[in-house]
Amino acid sequence: MDKTKRKRLEKKGWRIGSAAEFLDLTPEENRYIELKLALGEHLKRRRRSRRLSQEMLAKLVSSSQSRVAKMEAADPSVSLDLLVRSLLALGSSEKELAKVIAAAGGARG
Repeated sequence: MDKTKRKRLEKKGWRIGSAAEFLDLTPEENRYIELKLALGEHLKRRRRSRRLSQEMLAKLVSSSQSRVAKMEAADPSVSLDLLVRSLLALGSSEKELAKVIAAAGGARG
């Protein structure tokens, strides 16, 4: 948000903050969510680069299309285990996963 818009909103009584502040998340909870979001986004990019549908990926990892959609959206019901196993099934290396994890943590501190 640009400074002018922010000042205008604050002048009118609006408080500007982050989603973590709004939800009163601890730093650890916020980092966990950011990690799941990064892995979910990486899964989507990796699946698309392999030209696979969600249904095709679901068969590859013995899951359902709706579960793959939830993985890509970082749904709270999806475990990190399932995200990582799915990425490995798509050919992601440990080094590649480490980069995704490092980037998710590094962007937030």
